[in-house]
Amino acid sequence: MVAFPRSAIVGKIDFLKIFTFLFVFMICSLSAQRVLPFDTLRIKEVRDLFADDYGNIYLYKNKDFSFTKYDSLGRQLGKLMFTVPFKVQGVQNPLSIALFSENAQEMKFVDQNLNEIQKIDFKQKFTYIKHAYAEDLQQIWLLDESTKRLLQYNFRNDTTINSYPFDASFDDLIDLLVFENKVYVLTKNQFRIYNLKFEKLYETPVENGKRLRRENEFVLIIGKNSVFKYIPEKELIKIFEDPDVQIVEKNSLAYFEIKGNNLYLYNLENTRDSEKSTVIESPQNDTEKTVEELMKEKSEKPDMLKLLDEIQNLGF
Repeated sequence: MVAFPRSAIVGKIDFLKIFTFLFVFMICSLSAQRVLPFDTLRIKEVRDLFADDYGNIYLYKNKDFSFTKYDSLGRQLGKLMFTVPFKVQGVQNPLSIALFSENAQEMKFVDQNLNEIQKIDFKQKFTYIKHAYAEDLQQIWLLDESTKRLLQYNFRNDTTINSYPFDASFDDLIDLLVFENKVYVLTKNQFRIYNLKFEKLYETPVENGKRLRRENEFVLIIGKNSVFKYIPEKELIKIFEDPDVQIVEKNSLAYFEIKGNNLYLYNLENTRDSEKSTVIESPQNDTEKTVEELMKEKSEKPDMLKLLDEIQNLGF
């Protein structure tokens, strides 16, 4: 039997460890997509998809008006069953999720287990509310269709703080959001921005928009198969698109989409690096152009020599 020096054996083992580590690292870096463990029955007939920053998934089905919360492994964490349609505002604060029903003329707040913590009945105080947007845990912005006014309502002490004229057609309204004294409106074919004096500040065509979402200082449009970001005082940027998808969603870490009978997750950094963004100009500029990645914080690929040094320092 040939005896190999101990140093040679250790060197081969170290090399195999380094090679394995690098192989796994490269595979993980190249893989931008993975399938989440949700079976077909859960995905079937889903009308809307939400994802919070803790990796929890929320599915709303319009067929039975159900709203169900799952963890990232597909385990059910909570479920709500309604008798009328409700619109989920968002799950960015999973401790207090706001839901509005135009049919019932009420807004509900539910906790992380989808247990109701508060209900506000608008029929007792207002004529007919077309849309409600909960700004925080105290104030709600209400579109009163009968009076054509935008109301700032403090539901904690049941007082109307401000009332602004909002003389626009509510027929094609899909969603509304108020942020820093600006009113963001999504209709069937348009995205508009007004100030509180109802002066139009920005307008651009948008198709298949489903809802608005605020992410820090940016406002996003979640569409049927795309996501747009509004750059303040500039333009609308398409940051994600998949023509074959049924539903798309985004949290701060990733994009999610339902395609076929599967729920997919796309790594946000890999998507930024691999896709180009389209600038949607307002009609007065009437130009559409492709630009390089808007996000300048691209993930840097590590230097291989530095990576080897780090692996050796870890004791492999």
